[in-house]
Amino acid sequence: MYLKSIAILLAGAAALSITGCAVGPDYEKPSAPQPAAYKEQAGWKPSEPQDTIERGSWWSIYKDPVLDGLEKRIDISNQTLKASEAAYRQARAAVDAARAGYLPAITASGSGTRSHSGRGSSGNTAFTTSNGTTFSAGSSTSNSYSASLGASWEPDIWGKISRTVEGDIATAQASAADLAGARLSAQATLAIDYFELRYQDELKRLLERTVSDYQRSLEITQNQYNVGVAAKADVLSAQTQLMNAQTSLINTGVARATLEHAIAVLAGDAPGNMSIDPGPLTTDVPVVPTGLPSTLLERRPDIAAAERQMAAANAQVGVAIAAYFPTISLSASDGFSGASLAHLISSPNNVWSLGANLAGTIFDAGLRSAQVEQARATFDQSVANYRQTVLSGFQQVEDELATLRILAQQSLVETEVVKTAQEATRLTLNQYKSGIVPYSSVITAQATELSTEETALNVIQNRLVASATLIEAVGGGWDAAQLPGVNEVEDDTSFLHVIPISSDHPASSQQ
Repeated sequence: MYLKSIAILLAGAAALSITGCAVGPDYEKPSAPQPAAYKEQAGWKPSEPQDTIERGSWWSIYKDPVLDGLEKRIDISNQTLKASEAAYRQARAAVDAARAGYLPAITASGSGTRSHSGRGSSGNTAFTTSNGTTFSAGSSTSNSYSASLGASWEPDIWGKISRTVEGDIATAQASAADLAGARLSAQATLAIDYFELRYQDELKRLLERTVSDYQRSLEITQNQYNVGVAAKADVLSAQTQLMNAQTSLINTGVARATLEHAIAVLAGDAPGNMSIDPGPLTTDVPVVPTGLPSTLLERRPDIAAAERQMAAANAQVGVAIAAYFPTISLSASDGFSGASLAHLISSPNNVWSLGANLAGTIFDAGLRSAQVEQARATFDQSVANYRQTVLSGFQQVEDELATLRILAQQSLVETEVVKTAQEATRLTLNQYKSGIVPYSSVITAQATELSTEETALNVIQNRLVASATLIEAVGGGWDAAQLPGVNEVEDDTSFLHVIPISSDHPASSQQ
């Protein structure tokens, strides 16, 4: 029966697959150091409103529609994120490539040949004359046709393929976590740049008000000089102070333009195409729930990626160990060969073959043992990297908790300092008008007032930046449960809910 040998091969493959085993260590997640509670959590009481992080749209905690619109553009147009998404698809394709080894490779071939031999060609009928001369009886033409189907397969008896697939799946999951991490990083960076841009807007308004105040002070000094009460030096000092403030006002445009360009690139747009209207800097720093330290291991994409990389490295140990065992290769072919195409597919023309091959390495000068040691060392390295990533995650959370707690205390003091400085400036200017103090006292008071107002504004900005950084440090509402499972890794479209692909993406038209 046609394909008889192929059927025998597949039956043997099934039997060997059932009896096969995977050598090497099974993966067990190593422990990582983690505290029972956050040290800096005690005494941290950020200002209202008390909102919680919304999964996926954590930036909505700031109640800023402009920021909302910018953040949503990251998923659609950010090129760094698209590169990470492509890296995930590449890792998923590697899983499919590895899984192909589970099944036989089946090939089909067909050929047709027409050949001709002349009178002098060997093989033709010939005769010899009485004088010894040999002549060919004539030329000949022949046809040859063949069609065959073959299969070859290396059964995964020792689990080399299964360990490879296991490792590739873990690598794809790590790539998915890297994608989520890149997404969170881009979102946090955009939020921080946005808060710094709004700080520049507020600083510009502060300096505009300061320039107006200094202009009035110059007019007062000029009037005092005109009536002979003030010296020319007072006028020059007032002019210098005014021009310095005007210079600082102009300089705010540089930082704002740079930040606007950075936001445009994060949103996937050319800097020349984006313009963000001036707006206020919010003074409400929302509460950021941190949860328990144990949950951090599941909420940070970089920690999840490091853990999956450990699983991939562990699987490679099994792949290396499998090299110690012999390989069994099965092959079969079935086909037809004949001189007539019309009757090629017939029993008399049937040719088939079935074979098995057993091969193993007897001596390799320590190559396999070195490869196993290399794989084990790589796994140990990944364990150390995982634990360091966990420690770094806890450090970042503790840093931002401390920053928020201390800045909240500083903000309360700075508010009172600004009020005191403003009152001091008002009293000193009145005293100057009355001729009680020199103009240098006014300059000192005004400079102190501007400095304290800038510091207070900077504290608000730093608190907002710290809150966004803290959200990033605790995972931004992400959870390891969002990682694709084994079946999802094998599905082209399963992970697109984690990172949407814009309609102009080449892959979207191929799905």
